[in-house]
Amino acid sequence: MPASVPSAPSDPLPGLPSHTIDRVFLSMERRHPDTRWDAGGVAYLSGPPPSLADLRAYVGFRLGRLPLHTSRIQGGGSRRPRWRPDADFSIDRHVHEVVAEGPEDWDTALHTAVNAPFASGTYWGLWLVHGHAPDEYALCYRFRHACQDGSAAAMTFRAILGEGEASARPVPAKGRPAGLPRRVGTAVGLAAKFMACSLTLPGRRPAIPFVATGERRLWRGRVSADALRRIGAARGGSAHDAHLAALGGALSAWSAKSGVRLPRVTVLLPVDARRPEEEQTWGNRCFALPLELPVRAAPERGTPSQDGDSSLWRLEYVMATTRKLRGDAWRQGIQDLVRHMPDRPTEWYLRRMLSPGVTQVMATSMPVADKGSLGTTQVTGVALLPLLVPGHLFGVGLSFFGSSAEVTFVSDRALPFGELLPELWEQAVGELEGASAPE
Repeated sequence: MPASVPSAPSDPLPGLPSHTIDRVFLSMERRHPDTRWDAGGVAYLSGPPPSLADLRAYVGFRLGRLPLHTSRIQGGGSRRPRWRPDADFSIDRHVHEVVAEGPEDWDTALHTAVNAPFASGTYWGLWLVHGHAPDEYALCYRFRHACQDGSAAAMTFRAILGEGEASARPVPAKGRPAGLPRRVGTAVGLAAKFMACSLTLPGRRPAIPFVATGERRLWRGRVSADALRRIGAARGGSAHDAHLAALGGALSAWSAKSGVRLPRVTVLLPVDARRPEEEQTWGNRCFALPLELPVRAAPERGTPSQDGDSSLWRLEYVMATTRKLRGDAWRQGIQDLVRHMPDRPTEWYLRRMLSPGVTQVMATSMPVADKGSLGTTQVTGVALLPLLVPGHLFGVGLSFFGSSAEVTFVSDRALPFGELLPELWEQAVGELEGASAPE
């Protein structure tokens, strides 16, 4: 890459109002200062790594596409907080380096970046991880959830390492004025439904089979993205449905191997609710929906699949819930709900949904990009770093990059047999693929 790169433009966007969900996460940060409310991702690249100085210059230049990354939140009390340009912004406080001492130190170096604290007063950080090989390196990007959600972070990836193309997320058509009364009714009905659901879910925290150390670990698995799409399409569903069904199978196998009894596992699914015209690179526009995973084997009788196959039963179990989410009415209703829901009910709902007595796993899925590069080096894989909620078993992220679907499990280091989860997930995908194949 070039030895020097022009600096970023010095005229960021004007102050932008914070969103309700931004303020909820800021409130949870204040209430629980010892809890880590950050998420992110790791890009793996092939080729010689840049120097730290060159990377800082490159990122500084690319921030011209991401002006809100040079902002900070201001206001409070009687005034609604706003994101405003940070006069003291410094790229050196945001872009860092971790050098591995040879191939055997790679895992330690990567997890140093995953667990490193943010510089004081910053909302995001980027860590260059290298030293384990002359022609490989990684970039670990992490952000405080008060300033971004997963969809915004995926756009950040595309702006820095890709072409900045629009997100592949499904977006409902703009509503017509004549349809507003029906939309209001749908949004109010969904709000009542989700609030009632949060109250009917069990509220007692399950026994966690380890004492948390506070140190996160990530484990990766990979399958063909087309394989997941074929599995979902064969039953009228999606690749995300296939992923969740495989997750249920993986947890069933993990429970048997670890001896940890899992009578019930409820995952929390973030749903992107941005409108077509909304800024994608900053802020939160996601809604959290619970879904009980089919961890147990298929019942002997009354299964949707005629042959009683557990993997297909899990897939149809998942699709029975997610089918509604793919409808325009529900998606538009969630979008309207996120746009207008007041702070206090939103915070109550999210705190309830994040409680380990209600949900035990954060599960997110994101189309990232078709390809990516930094200078002459190419991105070979992308691993998501989902939010790890205190008391949860783990967070799991599924990223679609190029022709691959890569799963990442992020958990506390003390989780027993956590390193087996990616392999068990891959095996569960294989079982689904075999069961879904036409005879």
